[in-house]
Amino acid sequence: MEFDFKTNLRNELDYQGLTVKELSAKTGIPKPTLSCYLSSRKTMPTADAAVKIAKALNVTVEYLVTGETKSSSETINNQKEAVRNLLFNNFNSIPKEMQNAIKELIKTASELYKS
Repeated sequence: MEFDFKTNLRNELDYQGLTVKELSAKTGIPKPTLSCYLSSRKTMPTADAAVKIAKALNVTVEYLVTGETKSSSETINNQKEAVRNLLFNNFNSIPKEMQNAIKELIKTASELYKS
């Protein structure tokens, strides 16, 4: 199945539960312009508009254009490490009682997710 900008944008809006109006507010791109990108006319945004949309949706422009995400494993590992460090540093700054409660919450959520 081949995807195009219109399809990928619509899928991402649906996935995130966003309306065109909300995306317009996030990007500063007028609602009618965004609607053109989603219409059957296959209107493509300018590069700067595509970047604004991608940033607002927290996806890459490449994903919006091709439907593919190509991240190097090094980038992914760096992102994971940054998240681990952030969590670790914040976790260590809270009282032990709260740490224990958070550990139990994570354990329970993990068990529910596995089910």
